[in-house]
Order: sequence, then C-alpha cells, then structure tokens
Amino acid sequence: MSIGLIGKKSGMSRLFLEDGESIPVTAVSVCGNFVAGIKTEEKNGYNALLVSKTKKSNNLNKSKSEFFKKININPGSLVEFKSDDLESYEVGKHLTAELFEVGQYVDVTGTSKGKGYAGVIKRHNFAMQDATHGNSLAHRAHGSIGQCQTPGRVWKGKKMSGHMGNVQKTVQSLKIVDMDVENNVIYIKGAVPGFNGSEVKIKPSIKNNENRAFI
Repeated sequence: MSIGLIGKKSGMSRLFLEDGESIPVTAVSVCGNFVAGIKTEEKNGYNALLVSKTKKSNNLNKSKSEFFKKININPGSLVEFKSDDLESYEVGKHLTAELFEVGQYVDVTGTSKGKGYAGVIKRHNFAMQDATHGNSLAHRAHGSIGQCQTPGRVWKGKKMSGHMGNVQKTVQSLKIVDMDVENNVIYIKGAVPGFNGSEVKIKPSIKNNENRAFI
C-alpha cells in the first residue's frame, strides 16, 4: 500500500475536453496535509505513515492536544497509510497534491450521506407491489420474510427496512483527470462518498487496472 492524502470534498463540477466532451468530476481539496508520525517495524510492528490534515476543532482532547504540541504542527484529523517506502519522509513535512499525477487511478474512502430510516424500495431497490387488484395498504411493503418450520426464523442479514447511509464506503479505481497543484485541488472523475465539506481519504488504487474502460 502507498502513501495517500486526506482531502475535503468541495463539490461536483465538470471539465470540458478539447473535442467538447464534458466529464463529471469531483473537486477534492488536499490543503494542510502534514506528516504527523512515522511507525516502523522495529517499534510498532509495521511500517506506516501518520498523516494529519489541519482543521479547526473546539473539542480536541488533552492527549491529542499534547501530541500535536510535541510534534509542533497544527491540530487536525489523523489517518494512517501503510507503506514500506518511508525513507524520504520526516515528521512535519508538508504533503501536497504533487503526491499524485494526472491519469493516475485512486481509491477514495468517505462516509456516505445519511438518508435516515428508509424502506426496502429505496434502500434495496425492491419493486413495488401491485397498485390495484385488491392490494390494501401493502404497495411498498417487502412481502413475506419467514420460512417454514425449518429454520423457523428470519436469517440474519435479511434485506429489510432500516437506517440507510452514513457508513464508510470506498470507491475504487477512480481516475484523476486534472490537478491544480498551486491550490492543492484534485479533480477526480465521477462521484465520491460523502456530502460537500466532508473528509475523504485518497490513496493509490490497489487494483490499478489500466485496461479498465472508463466512460
């Protein structure tokens, strides 16, 4: 696994190619990324880079506050990236968008938008029941969920109504189509999880299939 960055989803837009084709993109700001720590095999049992993205917070606990004072960088959110190539990094180093390049494929992790309590039609894309032919108040119901005497219960994981969204999601193999290195903004083709202003984690794609067709 390689080093990545912590970004803030700025919103969606589109880019126009020379032939007039428009590409939907998500703008992600990666300002304020610093190396907050280096974990080694000898001391921690694995090699990893601890990255911090500066952000204002009024509920910073004492342990985190002392940690950032010790390394002399502004407080922020922390994310680990496992990697064996850590020789060129040191605590306090500023990480910019130049860590990636245009045309590279990345995996983006974020927390999806919370939709609240949802039924099976919205949550699992079930079909509605008949709107006529004697249907009475069961148009959007999921139907039978039980079995016979064996096993005599509802299986765990059954697709039913419940809380929708607000879970960690990773979208793999998204292409970086443009970058603004001066302002540390990365333009990623397609949508990424989360609402505008939410934090996302960007790292090089683990599949990185260059032959995959992107439309």
